[in-house]
Amino acid sequence: MITPEILDAAITPHAPLIGAATLMRCAFYHDDLRPIGDMLLARAQANPDDANAWLDASFVLQLLGQRDAGLDIQRHALATRTLYALPAPARTPTLNLLVLMGPGDFMANTPIEFLLQTTDIAANVQYVSPELPFPEQVPDHDVLFVAIAQSDANVVLLRDVAQMVAGWPRPVVNRPEHIAHLSRDGAHAKLDGTTGIVMPRTVRVARATAEQLAQGALDAPALLPGEAFPLIVRPLDSHAGTDLQKVEDAAALRTYLAAQPSGEFYLAPFVDYSGADGQFRKYRIVLIDGKPFICHLAISSHWMVHYLNAGMDDSAVKRAEEAAGMAGFDDGFARRHAAALAEIDARIGLPYLGIDCAETRDGRLLIFEVDNAMVVHAMDDPGKYPYKGPAMDKVFRAFEAMLHRAAQPGA
Repeated sequence: MITPEILDAAITPHAPLIGAATLMRCAFYHDDLRPIGDMLLARAQANPDDANAWLDASFVLQLLGQRDAGLDIQRHALATRTLYALPAPARTPTLNLLVLMGPGDFMANTPIEFLLQTTDIAANVQYVSPELPFPEQVPDHDVLFVAIAQSDANVVLLRDVAQMVAGWPRPVVNRPEHIAHLSRDGAHAKLDGTTGIVMPRTVRVARATAEQLAQGALDAPALLPGEAFPLIVRPLDSHAGTDLQKVEDAAALRTYLAAQPSGEFYLAPFVDYSGADGQFRKYRIVLIDGKPFICHLAISSHWMVHYLNAGMDDSAVKRAEEAAGMAGFDDGFARRHAAALAEIDARIGLPYLGIDCAETRDGRLLIFEVDNAMVVHAMDDPGKYPYKGPAMDKVFRAFEAMLHRAAQPGA
């Protein structure tokens, strides 16, 4: 997957941005990115004002597992320049998009490059943060898309961006004031009481409170009325299952806390959503202008389901079920949960929204997370996953159409 074009771009001073999506695809196919990273760093050091080299190098370092070093390089890139042109579309552009992003790793913003790779949309990314002065001028554009994800680190940034775009002269997609409600406890507050939905109540607790629970000075109902162990615990702002654990009792929570330095945690009751066959099924869907699209169905014997560790590569049976689930999504899952999904769309109020979810044994929609920054992609091997490309093409076409609709007068 590392093509001659990528190699040439890595060494050519002031070359266009290679981009996070292209580099992530190389990592997905287990290409060795270290030589690319070395080339980019050498190019950047020889040309200190070559911001594209610094930013691409930061992507590579993060993909190599060197997150802190990657973010240090990213800070250098953004100190050099805050505006970046994404790789040009293959077709003549019919729409110019400006994307607002904040500093951070791959979970800090909507990974919009994946959504745009097959479209006719030209995009510039403007990075903003409380530490960087907001630009007095930005490139002309038809639509502004706010890609900044909710996190504790982004609370002030989302507030400032909401003020900045309040009177924006172009259509704004994904308003920052709505993104601000997507914390795990905030999303629960938004969706609580929705018919047909189970979203376990999530509480944010200080470490001292979690330790009281672990020592027996508090019981679970004091924090989560009506609930008991087992509980799900995770550090604040963790994603992708990082340090997520099911604790069966107070002793297990003590063990967990002893290994976790975080000062704050989320706690939620565990819901057993296994099917009759003992397998757990997690759906990733996106709502685009309120219409649901399936991005994957992961099937695992473990309750904490992630697509990459669910054994999908190794099981033709699982892939066949996913293929059938994708083919029948509109008339099956989407129809069964149409009212619930419409209510999520109305309550959250974002034209583009990702949802990780499952179905409970009594047929309700179990919500794990709602987020504007979930990774959706078409990187899977088409030989093994021939059904994925067409399904994801629907997502990309719908995203493109949403932006075109937003650009229309009176939209």
